Formats: sequence, C-alpha cells, structure tokens
Amino acid sequence: MNVLVELAKAAPIALFSALPVALVGGLVVHRMRRRSMTATMTALVLVPLFAALFGVVATSGFMYTPQLVGTVAVVVVVAAVTVPAGMLLGRSVARETLWQREAREAERQAEGARRELVAGIGHDLRSPLAGIRGMTDALLDGVVHRPGEVTEYLQRIRQETVRMAGMVEDLFQLSRATSAALRLPAERLALGEIASDAVAAEAAASAAAGVTVAAEDPSCWPTVLGSDADLVRVLRNLLSNAIRHTPAGETVSISAGTRGTEAWLAVQDACGGIPEADLDRVFDPGYRGTDARTPDESSGAGLGLAIAKALVEAQQGTITVRNEPPGCRFEVTLPTADVPARVP
Repeated sequence: MNVLVELAKAAPIALFSALPVALVGGLVVHRMRRRSMTATMTALVLVPLFAALFGVVATSGFMYTPQLVGTVAVVVVVAAVTVPAGMLLGRSVARETLWQREAREAERQAEGARRELVAGIGHDLRSPLAGIRGMTDALLDGVVHRPGEVTEYLQRIRQETVRMAGMVEDLFQLSRATSAALRLPAERLALGEIASDAVAAEAAASAAAGVTVAAEDPSCWPTVLGSDADLVRVLRNLLSNAIRHTPAGETVSISAGTRGTEAWLAVQDACGGIPEADLDRVFDPGYRGTDARTPDESSGAGLGLAIAKALVEAQQGTITVRNEPPGCRFEVTLPTADVPARVP
C-alpha cells in the first residue's frame, strides 16, 4: 500500500519533469530532420532516455540514492545498445531515401528526354511526309505531267522516302543499343580494318561534301575486343557526323593507339568546335547542335551519336568529346585484345 502511495506521489513529478525534456527533444528532432537522417534517428533514441532519466532524478529530489544509481546504470546500458542501432537505422533510411530520390529524378529526366525525342522525331517526319503528299497530289492531279518534271518529282519522293527510312532505322538501332538485354560478341578486331570498312562506306558522302577523310598509319593500330558490325557502325556514325559539319576542302582525320590496357580511336573534324555549354548534351538522343553545327535538310533524327555511345558502352568502352582546333575530337576507348572480356 505504501508503495502505491509513493508511486502516486512520484508520478506527477516524473511527468512534469520529463515533459520539458521531451518537448525540447521533439524540437531538436524537427530541426534536424532536413539535415541528417542519422542524427535524427539518434536523437529519437536519446530523447526518451533523457526524459526518463530526468524524471527519475527529479523524483529523487535531485539527491543521491541507490535507486538513482541503478536507474542511471540501466539508462547507460540501454543507450549503449540503442544509439548504435539508431545510427545504423538512420544511415540505412538515408541511403534508401537518397536512392529513391535519385531514381525519381532519373525517371523524370528520362521521361523528359523521351518526350523531347518523340516531339523531335514527329517534327522531322512531318516535313518529308508533307513534301511527299504534295508531290504525289501534283502527280495524281496532272499538275505535273511533263516526263522530265515527273522524273524529278519521283526522284525527290524517293529521296524523302530514303531519309525517313534512315530515321526509322536510327530509332530501331537506338532501341536495340539501349536495351538491357543486348549482348554483343567480343571478337579480336583490328582497328585498322574497322576504319577501312567505315571510310569505304562513307566515301560517297565525303566526296559529295568535298571533305577528305584520312587515316594515320592504320596498319600499326591496335587490336581490340568488340563486335565487328557494331564498331563499324560506331565509326560510321562519327565519320558521318564529322563530314556533315566539316567545311568543303577540309580534312577529317582518324587516329588510334593504346593507353595502358585500353585502345583508343579518335575522329578529329574541322567543324569549328562545339559550344562549351552543349558539350555535355552531344550524346543526348535528338541533339543536333547549334551555331557551328546547325542541322540542315540532310541531317537525320539526331540519333547517330546517341547510338554510338550506347554501342560503345555495350562493349565495355567509353566515348568522349572535346574541342580541339580546328574542330572537335571524338575519342572511343575499348579493351585491348590482351584484356579478358568482361561479362556485362
């Protein structure tokens, strides 16, 4: 009975003594929640312990008693266990929160890029489709009936059709290159032979543009691990981009070499350079540049560099770009044939 009476007397004292500590602790937690999740979780653990300790001390009349010593010992032991647990939990929650935030941001950026790509492709397709429709209407209505004019219209229709087919092919290649299920073969390939095939494939385009494509001593170039067809496509995309933006009479040069356990292949053009603000966007799908690299009617959907980047990364390589007079330099790095292939 005496114990119950003592508890009844001590309870209000403990409550009113612990309440201010709990309120201050709650304010501290509220202010810290935006700064550090680990500190917040640690504070959540310590606040009730300090509140309980202060209540016990107040109940004892701030005097030394055996019960006080026992209570302090219990609080210390509990704190030694719960504080590390709170810190670990806080770090875990912080990592999870950060991962979710980054995932949402990445998804938002990806969605924005998809919307921009679809809008750009739709705009690019609308122009040739309108031209084809206008020319076919002219042919069907008899507005154009002279043999020479008919032939010219049919040639223009074919050109626009080939252009649209190229855009569709680029979309297919970008979808394939960015697929998580893509697995490319790792074969021993001589970069000199890759360059020879790519230069031959772009010979007509370079001749039409009046641009010379020169390879620096390809017989001494290193051997790499990669996919033949896909590396040829990467180099063709880089050469096509370089030829398109290099003035007539200038030269696009190709060079290669080794750097440690990696081989590099570089394409140097004479485009005049890329604005520094746009360098980070060069490999974005749909990017076609401004100023010195203004798109024209001969440009495609702006997917060539994005496809090149995806195909290079699928072969455990990297691709970079930097301004280097008289234009810019695209450089691909790949594992040499002496380095075992890694499973993606």
